[in-house]
Amino acid sequence: MKVARVDASLLILGLMLALLVGGVAAVYFAVRVDPMEVALSGDRIVNTLIVIEKDSKPVSSHVLMYYPETKRAALFDIPGELGQIIHSLGRVDRVDVLYDRRHPKPYINELSSLLGVEIPFFMAFDLSEVSRMVDLMNGIEVFISDPVAAFGLSPKVLLPSGAVVLDGDKALMYLGYELPDEDGALPIIRRQRFMLSLLKRFGEAYQFLSSKQVQPFFQSLIHTNMDSRSFSRFFAELAQVDVDRVGVQRIQGNRRDVSGKTLLFPFYDGTLIKDIVKQSLASLARDTDGWSADRVYTVEVLNGTNNQGLAKKTADLLQGFGYDTVKISNADRIDYDSTMIISRTGDSKAARLLADVIRCESISSESGSRKIEKPGDSNPDIGIDEGVDFTLILGKDFNGRFVVQ
Repeated sequence: MKVARVDASLLILGLMLALLVGGVAAVYFAVRVDPMEVALSGDRIVNTLIVIEKDSKPVSSHVLMYYPETKRAALFDIPGELGQIIHSLGRVDRVDVLYDRRHPKPYINELSSLLGVEIPFFMAFDLSEVSRMVDLMNGIEVFISDPVAAFGLSPKVLLPSGAVVLDGDKALMYLGYELPDEDGALPIIRRQRFMLSLLKRFGEAYQFLSSKQVQPFFQSLIHTNMDSRSFSRFFAELAQVDVDRVGVQRIQGNRRDVSGKTLLFPFYDGTLIKDIVKQSLASLARDTDGWSADRVYTVEVLNGTNNQGLAKKTADLLQGFGYDTVKISNADRIDYDSTMIISRTGDSKAARLLADVIRCESISSESGSRKIEKPGDSNPDIGIDEGVDFTLILGKDFNGRFVVQ
């Protein structure tokens, strides 16, 4: 009888412990905080690193910066050959030497330091997973300006022109090919366009991808530090973004050979890219009623000093901030004391944004568009109306980065 009472007591105790553990677990899962939900609920930008891999190394790395209040986003393209002092390795090297999808934190931390923002979320997929995702979504649409028929490449590349829906194999062909005689910037532009098209397709196919039958398989194709709830919420937010309005910024710099490698070192020791990020983030949060914060403004840069090459350097600077510099030339004279901006848009906010980039206080307005002559025009009085929005005349007070008051 005594043994039976002991057994019964142990059974009751076991049941009580099981109920207690179950209750604690139920409370934990009920109140567990979703990191994505927390990030989206605050009045702040949510940053996610998205990496496409080949042979365990990044083909492309993009940081998606999203502001939930306005449902607007920006995309920053991080060159793998970006030169950085890698303190953990004790040398200067490519930033992507730090990349390891199993342990992405060192790579993420380096990019966070570079951009001056926190990057809490990470997603990666290799080329085979990209192909399967594209097929799962019944293709991805890209715009190809000219047909490609490269029989000399292995494998050969055949792509039609226009708005084309590519299956998984064709998508990899578009993403990866490089022609021997093409401008080196074109493969970069293709990768940027592909990323934008992929993000857009994710949004369009959200209902399908989030279904109970599809989501487990879809999520298995993506390596991420998000749990299932954060993963679902991320794509729900992405479905609300007008990706056609998302601008892509690529880090610019000077190329130098270091230990047998050609590395890209950011302009102004990396301070410029932080300025660009700050302005981009401010643009995401800005009320856009009555003006277009997303359009690309065109600028002609005229050197009003005897400092040779100043206009070209300034054009590179402005391109980093997303401006299209349609003309680089000398001004009508070389003795301008003060830098000035001439606005032809009638848009005071846009003019002020440009002025803030270089800390220029002199802004004037002229009505009518500015005609830009094409090189080789036989008649200099006949220009091509490029719809130039701003003329920037550089004066002696411009030090290459800012106007010095």
